[in-house]
Amino acid sequence: MPALARDPLRFVSPEAAVEQGVNAYRSGMFTLAEQALRYGADRGSLLGQYFLARLYADPSGPLTDHPRAYKLYALIVQQYSTIIDVDDDPRARYVGKSLTALAQYMLRGLPEIALKPNPERAANLFQEAATFFRDQDAQFELAKLYLTGEGVEINHRQATSRLSTLAQVGHASAQAFLADLYWRAKGGLPHDEGRALALITLAVENAPAHERIWIEDIYQSIFCGMSAGVRQQSQGLVASYRHRYSPRPGAEPQDAIGLAPRAVRTCSDGTPLPTPPHESRALETPIARKSMAGPRPEALQGGVIGIGVYGQDGQR
Repeated sequence: MPALARDPLRFVSPEAAVEQGVNAYRSGMFTLAEQALRYGADRGSLLGQYFLARLYADPSGPLTDHPRAYKLYALIVQQYSTIIDVDDDPRARYVGKSLTALAQYMLRGLPEIALKPNPERAANLFQEAATFFRDQDAQFELAKLYLTGEGVEINHRQATSRLSTLAQVGHASAQAFLADLYWRAKGGLPHDEGRALALITLAVENAPAHERIWIEDIYQSIFCGMSAGVRQQSQGLVASYRHRYSPRPGAEPQDAIGLAPRAVRTCSDGTPLPTPPHESRALETPIARKSMAGPRPEALQGGVIGIGVYGQDGQR
């Protein structure tokens, strides 16, 4: 490491730098990851910019820097959102995810750069990412807004419809959120222990590393909150949901990076939580398929809201 600190790293190409940076990030070598990703980003690599932003936005890592992350996401949106081919350029999904990340910052605000919360603007950007870029995370964020009424009118039917659509295509966060609604009888849904357990089981099995903790918290609450008899009776439904609603080959790939080892969890009576039969899908190689945008759900089709240049105040 002292040698790396003295001598800047060199790579055969920006693409090679991004590949090595992502691998270093996944292995917990954050300093090396930052150097490699910055090398790619400084040489115009969209993927280098995106994964460097992810590194800075990661709250569990040692290099968290939200202002830098925000500026990188804004740069990607500014440079590529109006020119990239959504259907034929595999990088388009990262532009969509950058737009979703930008909207998340606008929703909550970023005091370090005097960015005030703007739920209405955030909702518009989520809608843009959801409809034009078909980003599933944006669709998930919109569903949550329809439950809380932030930036949009409360619409439980719209929220649960979107969550259900996402859950059926294997979106782990939507599966977990919908499971919690069924468990607590919220969002206009009835209390349904069987569905709650089936959905949260799938969510735990599919969860990417950066979403694993809160999903496993819900899993623990639901699993430990029901009797052993109900757990046993629900196994058939769990198996059915696993067959019908697990991610299929060709589904939108996960791009989660970072380290999040599974914790050993038990209920208050000492009953251990079942271990998922497999780990979540790993990060795909950044340059992967020709088109990774995925199908556009019918319920989520709509008009496209214009995208402009975003400053620190979140305005175009």
